[in-house]
Amino acid sequence: MGHYLSFLAFALALALVPGPDMLLTMRSTVVGGRRRGLWTLLGIGVANVVQGVLAGSGLGAVIHASQPAFEAIRWAGVAYLVYLGVRALMAAARHDEAAEAAEAVTGGRRWSAARTGFLCNITNPKVLAFNLAVLPQFVGPHAALPQLMLYALTLTAVGVTVLLVVVAAAGAARRVLTSRSARRRLEGAAGLVFLGFATGLAAEH
Repeated sequence: MGHYLSFLAFALALALVPGPDMLLTMRSTVVGGRRRGLWTLLGIGVANVVQGVLAGSGLGAVIHASQPAFEAIRWAGVAYLVYLGVRALMAAARHDEAAEAAEAVTGGRRWSAARTGFLCNITNPKVLAFNLAVLPQFVGPHAALPQLMLYALTLTAVGVTVLLVVVAAAGAARRVLTSRSARRRLEGAAGLVFLGFATGLAAEH
């Protein structure tokens, strides 16, 4: 239990570090409302579960050991972050009421938000690499699959909880950021940060 509580504290500290998932959730909520933020969070959560299952089952280690596969995921992540950044910058440049309404959660937009969250997380190789590097330090190299899955899914649960707080905070900020210029500045800043994340990921080896 002591090891698990230590891991829980570590997972919380990790979840509080700003990253692409947190930025995407914040932007989705401010632009499209809390429902869109929650659907984005759903996609991120599902991807986190997939990454945890890969790490716990050993398939993640196979992917990590295969340089071509891991590099393909990394560059897919770079490309997707660039896409998110450019889309945010374009939204800032042409921001108006109609463009904002298009981001609202209606019909297929729900799945669009969930898909965006899923792709943002699943194409981030740092999530898989982190699971593979950290989990064995807490559970030991010979841990059974149920124990590995418990720790991996704990990471997901803590991350989702933190992002729920982000959705709530961003929803409150949405009510304050009512002017068109404020929304444009937010979109522009988000776009630049996404491009910064993409540059950092591309520069890593």
